[in-house]
Amino acid sequence: MININEVYETNKMIEQENLDVRTITLGISLLDCADNNLDELNRKIYDKITTVAKNLVATGKSIEREYGIPIVNKRISVTPIALIGASSCKCPEDYVKIAETLDRAAQTVGVNFIGGYSALVSKGMTESDENLIRSIPQALAITERVCSSVNVGSTKTGINMDAVKLLGEIILETAERTKERDSLGCAKLVVFCNAPDDNPFMAGAFHGVTEADAIINVGVSGPGVVKTALQEIRGADFETLCETIKKTAFKITRVGQLVAQEASKRMNIPFGIIDLSLAPTPAVGDSIAEIFEEMGLEYAGAPGTTAALALLNDQVKKGGVMASSYVGGLSGAFIPVSEDQGMINAVSAGALTLEKLEAMTCVCSVGLDMIAIPGDTKATTISGIIADEMAIGMVNQKTTAARLIPVIGKTVGDRAEFGGLLGYAPVMPVNQFSCDAFINRGGRIPAPIHSFKN
Repeated sequence: MININEVYETNKMIEQENLDVRTITLGISLLDCADNNLDELNRKIYDKITTVAKNLVATGKSIEREYGIPIVNKRISVTPIALIGASSCKCPEDYVKIAETLDRAAQTVGVNFIGGYSALVSKGMTESDENLIRSIPQALAITERVCSSVNVGSTKTGINMDAVKLLGEIILETAERTKERDSLGCAKLVVFCNAPDDNPFMAGAFHGVTEADAIINVGVSGPGVVKTALQEIRGADFETLCETIKKTAFKITRVGQLVAQEASKRMNIPFGIIDLSLAPTPAVGDSIAEIFEEMGLEYAGAPGTTAALALLNDQVKKGGVMASSYVGGLSGAFIPVSEDQGMINAVSAGALTLEKLEAMTCVCSVGLDMIAIPGDTKATTISGIIADEMAIGMVNQKTTAARLIPVIGKTVGDRAEFGGLLGYAPVMPVNQFSCDAFINRGGRIPAPIHSFKN
């Protein structure tokens, strides 16, 4: 049992070290909404979301008041829409109508994001999948709260290179349609390998088909708490470093467990998982990069950064699984550039490059996240970067993702402004050598030999 004394123990973390519950995400299955008639489908989707989630925001606020725990976001994830719209959507424009319905439902219940405008195409694309993917630029341009993701690879199936090629083009089109806002639409689009069914974090959240009809997932974050704990053992050996991170992660996860259990009880919806991901914000002191600096690196990106991140990720997970029996989602350390002031500083100083970030994704919990690149980057180059990131996930049996933002009208050294938790980012240089012939081959990269587990 979790009691109020454990919350009091974390009071200093909340008040002084930026500890928060980053999100309560309510997963909702829309499988029972499927219909041959598009208007009827949209009605069912709107009615179900607004019924199941009607008390989500109020519940989050009541828990905040009662326990003094900041809950930054209340969000919804839904069944991948490419599955739900397969019978009624005959063209990309039909899917855009569903995106508008999702946006309207999210606005009605008061959540800041709704995820699940998604397709799962790791081995191949149905006509419905392709129609949804082709609808993404328009859908993200005309909605405020809708987030999109496409899973293009897995360790069991390999990488769908046809989908990777298409998404390079889709990302550029999304950037162009939202160029007046520094191509903000791309910040709401994630390309995955090995996407989990229970991730509460946007923009990649969707409600997997293996999940219950509705589920509560909670994402907790606390890089500032970890940094402060490490300041107290500055210069200590690696054993002490690891123990400190692990114990801190335990305490953070217990806060999330409390919130998840309370939300589950008050809404009468089962608790799913705690995602213990050290997700930074632009706030000073709430940075993964500053943890690296406290470990002894001049900047994120310096030699030793990948080792430091591997250590951090592992100890966070070890502490988390001792605190909760249901740790899931992505759980680890996020390394987005735009959302982390320390990462921004490292890029600006020349310490952190795209290639070093790619190396770090071998050991972090996601991948190339919120990376601003020049707006004139070719679609095939974007596809090549995605393919590299998907290969890391496929071979290493882990989730990887790419959230790339080609900022139309801006080039290396310019600054892209996204606002809010998304922050801002310096536009990073991209390797200019061509991968056109490789990307244009078409087909599928097969699964690695160690995928055979039967």
